[in-house]
Amino acid sequence: MDKKPLKTADPAIYDLIQAELSRRRTVLEMIPSENHTSLAVLEASGSILTDKYSEGYPGKRYYAGNEYIDKIENLAISRAKQAFGVPHANVQAYSGTPANFAVHFAVCQAGDPIMGQNLLDGGHLTHGWKTSFSGAFYKSVQYHVKADGYIDFDEARALAREHKPKLIWVGASAYARQFPFKEMAEIADEVGAFLAADIAHIAGLVLGGAHPSPVPYAHIVTTTTHKTLRGPRGALIMATEKGLQKDPELGDKIDKAVFPGLQGGPHNHQTAAIAVALGEAMWPDFKTYAHQVVSNAKALAQSLMARGLKLVSNGTDNHLMLVDLTPFAKGLGVFAQDALDKAGITLNKNTIPQDPSSPFYPSGIRLGTPAITTRGMKEKEMEQIGAWIAEVVQEVQDRRLPETKEERSVYLKQFARDIAENEKLKEIKKKVEELCSQFPLPY
Repeated sequence: MDKKPLKTADPAIYDLIQAELSRRRTVLEMIPSENHTSLAVLEASGSILTDKYSEGYPGKRYYAGNEYIDKIENLAISRAKQAFGVPHANVQAYSGTPANFAVHFAVCQAGDPIMGQNLLDGGHLTHGWKTSFSGAFYKSVQYHVKADGYIDFDEARALAREHKPKLIWVGASAYARQFPFKEMAEIADEVGAFLAADIAHIAGLVLGGAHPSPVPYAHIVTTTTHKTLRGPRGALIMATEKGLQKDPELGDKIDKAVFPGLQGGPHNHQTAAIAVALGEAMWPDFKTYAHQVVSNAKALAQSLMARGLKLVSNGTDNHLMLVDLTPFAKGLGVFAQDALDKAGITLNKNTIPQDPSSPFYPSGIRLGTPAITTRGMKEKEMEQIGAWIAEVVQEVQDRRLPETKEERSVYLKQFARDIAENEKLKEIKKKVEELCSQFPLPY
């Protein structure tokens, strides 16, 4: 086999990767679940470890030649345990959804009642939504947020008392306030449920001391490793001391749920990159980063609200915010997302609580500050970015989503042509590129 570099071996893929790098250098990545990893994480992720098959766990592999793989995985495990302060950690889950599936598999039987935050209220698919395995295989009960955007604890407590769930989830993908670990633990303990804290979005904030930890309250903690933790695309499943007190076999059950229950061999290059990211997260400057993410989010939220945009819960406690566009029209999220993308600001359309439209054409947009904070931007830049976002929203605020599917298709195609020629968006795009040139990527 020839030792050709990618550029020579497959120039088509090489050119596309370079195009993505160029795009990333010139836009503001503001999807809250995205970040820019370090060069060290990228090196580990793209290493020769991808070649090795390692079915099983350290010291208990089904294949030979894993002495160094065992050391890598044990290092990742020890760093996860040290960083989060937990007695048990599994680092093999391929990503967040498989990790959460493993939690269900470990502590529930098919058909058991489970409880999680409603997807349209900011929750996650894997916490019991009807189109997910968690809603299909288990009896799902969903709690909601109140009109002010905060979780309705009275409703959650009443639902837990009525349905006696085996597992309760706390955590979300679009919740702008501090996750209420203590309050949800009180509800779970009252009904004898396992409490699983899904901190995929805020894991880096927890390790940096910018958000309270769920470890004293939850029995199980799951997280992805590629959001505020700034690692590769992967996941962790951790059992806390409280969890092992409730079930001394909880750690073993989690491990068996991952393998052989739901997965085959681990992705060793991913495990190594997770270890690198966890090591970086324990450096002193990561704490500074985590606090700056939150400071930036608060400054951005203020900038948006000062320009007349409505935020769900009127602000944020973490790294993200939800803009409610219903004061202009329902279903405006797709228009705002695509127009902002043309202007060099990447975020995502998102449902808002009690959305009058559908998840496919939601009435809000979701944005956050992890990636732009990694680039070194601070409050001054957040003020300017907020102004640009408000200007773009003004360009689309009069758009109205047609009622029929056929009309929508035609209308959205014309909209795409319109924003491609919009002079205001072109002007903002140039300004965004100029700003990005002052804050280079970490690789």
